[in-house]
Amino acid sequence: MTIREEIEEREYRYLSPFASKSRDSAGRDVMEEECDIRPVYQRDRDRIIHSNSFRRLKDKTQVFLAPEGDHYRTRLTHTLEVSQNARTIAKALRLNEDLTEAIALGHDIGHTPFGHAGERALASVCPEGFEHNVQSVRVVEVLEKRGAGLNLTKEVRDGILNHKTNSMPSTLEGRIVRFSDKIAYIHHDMDDAIRGRILSEEDIPKELRNTLGDTTTKRFDCFTHDIIRNSEGKNDICMSDEISEAMMDLRRFMFDRVYTNPLVKGEETKAERLVIFLYEYYLDNPGELPEEYITLVRERGTSIERAVCDYVSSMTDRYAIGVFNKLFLPDSWDL
Repeated sequence: MTIREEIEEREYRYLSPFASKSRDSAGRDVMEEECDIRPVYQRDRDRIIHSNSFRRLKDKTQVFLAPEGDHYRTRLTHTLEVSQNARTIAKALRLNEDLTEAIALGHDIGHTPFGHAGERALASVCPEGFEHNVQSVRVVEVLEKRGAGLNLTKEVRDGILNHKTNSMPSTLEGRIVRFSDKIAYIHHDMDDAIRGRILSEEDIPKELRNTLGDTTTKRFDCFTHDIIRNSEGKNDICMSDEISEAMMDLRRFMFDRVYTNPLVKGEETKAERLVIFLYEYYLDNPGELPEEYITLVRERGTSIERAVCDYVSSMTDRYAIGVFNKLFLPDSWDL
């Protein structure tokens, strides 16, 4: 018996009957020889971590554009915080940690530069539309490894695709990530807003502090414990009505005071225009796209609009700014 097979046997003995077992995976689109050490979801996690797209998350905006400070979150640190919290919940519920972690690490892998400002910009100009969760699946299926993709399991791709509020993953592990994404961004975006003096703890409505806790850490802990308590022994991942309602109230508070705050979002219009400029430039000059994107159009039937979206969305904040400067500013102005 291989190490992988021993691990798969342990999953059946230890994990919840509601957990996704590696041996029962619906598999990959392209059949592969099994690893003798790692089960399928562990391999998926490793492939995501070693991908170019994952590394680029370190220089993509979470909420604060070009913050002056080293401790504000990026899209990468957001992803790691989602993964950490999701694994904590999965372990407590005896669900599959490898699957949970793979989904969490890949859930934003297709995100644009400049956070949701970049996403809105591409969605506004691309006739085929643009959503970062759909793009994340496209990255792992088509774009990584110069068009070969990562050939991930169906369960991981399902969790990545359906992590947004208006969707529901087919596995409990994916549902954990869906909750953990919201918990993470509410927690760390508030922490960053307090650090940036956009908010103070006293600005948060008293009833929410009384229900959830009077620090970001206590609120994070409250959400996590509530999910675990209310999901134990169930074929579902859920929160209590009281905490769920309070979380949504806190989320609405964040939209009102942070996500739509001109002090926080004042630069986003510039970022959106920059992304639109790049999209329109490469749409007019497709021959200047990197060869791998030209190949998508010539050999795989990808529309030029989608290929341009693929390229622009892959850029980091810094790289997008550099390309814009090179294309649109005279050399003497490019400082």
